[in-house]
Amino acid sequence: MSETWQEGHVPVNTPARSGDPLGVAPHGALAAAWLAGSICSQVSRSGGRSRVCVARPPVTMSAAPPVFLGSDVVEKHLHSASLLIPSLEAALANFSSGAEGGVVQPMRTVVPVQKYGGFLGVMPAYSARDDTLTTKLVTFYEHKKDSSVSSHQATVLLFDPSNGSLKVVMDGSVITAKRTAAVSAIATKFLMPADAEVLCILGAGVQAYSHYELFTEQFSFKEVRIWNRTKENAVKFARSVKGPVRVCSSAQEAVTGADVILTVTVARTPILFGEWIKPGAHINAVGASRPDWRELDDEAMKNSVLYVDSREAAQNESGDVILSGAEIFAELGEVIKGTKPALPEKTTVFKSLGMAIEDTVAAKLVYDSWLAGN
Repeated sequence: MSETWQEGHVPVNTPARSGDPLGVAPHGALAAAWLAGSICSQVSRSGGRSRVCVARPPVTMSAAPPVFLGSDVVEKHLHSASLLIPSLEAALANFSSGAEGGVVQPMRTVVPVQKYGGFLGVMPAYSARDDTLTTKLVTFYEHKKDSSVSSHQATVLLFDPSNGSLKVVMDGSVITAKRTAAVSAIATKFLMPADAEVLCILGAGVQAYSHYELFTEQFSFKEVRIWNRTKENAVKFARSVKGPVRVCSSAQEAVTGADVILTVTVARTPILFGEWIKPGAHINAVGASRPDWRELDDEAMKNSVLYVDSREAAQNESGDVILSGAEIFAELGEVIKGTKPALPEKTTVFKSLGMAIEDTVAAKLVYDSWLAGN
């Protein structure tokens, strides 16, 4: 009996199996030999019988498919933005510590979709301290003609940092709303006046709701005011939240005498003017995340002590900072670390652009909580 090696030869009566790279995977009695690296079978041929051996490509186990966590699951495991405050404070401090902080975070990439007036942002980050690797994909479309679609939509991808495999795909809109509010609350804790009584919210979208929920939980305001360009949305907001909210007919009415001001709008030109601002007030400027967009005028920016989440991002992405020429005093992480002072006795602005590392720690918290329950 002769023995021949015919690479790629299909053994007799062996049907192809789905999932095999060559479509020739055996089954039954041949499976063990196949996994061992080759298959040999007796084949009848003219002139006698021969043994035919088939080379089998190395078996590689594919990674498990990623888990998908929808908005309801994310909301369940991140039911309060306050859960994020400790980990976000640590992340902000690590970011402002440079290389020794272990945060790798390039500036976000923004792709304009000019045909539809939209934008796609890509926000990757790695935290060595948390050993967590994520990328957030976020879109912004103003949807002037279709208010049924959210202006901001986001998805967070969480990877295994040891081998790059995708572990989780999770809704990023809940994460974005809550981590943004949590960072604003951290800034407010350090920068608001000690006797703050009046909270003013300019805007009535998703961020207005997430900020209101957390700020009324974390701080004791005697009065909350809201203004929105579309008054019906401000009225709807006031009716839907738990506490009393005064709906104002103008931004100036809402701002005058307020101790803490939140600008959470999609404005592209200023809606908050320095002449309205009470000396010593604190402003969280959350909207206007493009270099040619603004929420605050020059007077508001230049007459305040300016704090940012990231110097690099603020100098490249924030129209409020770039167009006013305002000087950045400190990153919020530097205040948390104690290397730069908080100045609550001054009029202060925290320009929040949102950072990928904030999404990273939020995604980790959600995934760890989900994993513990499964």
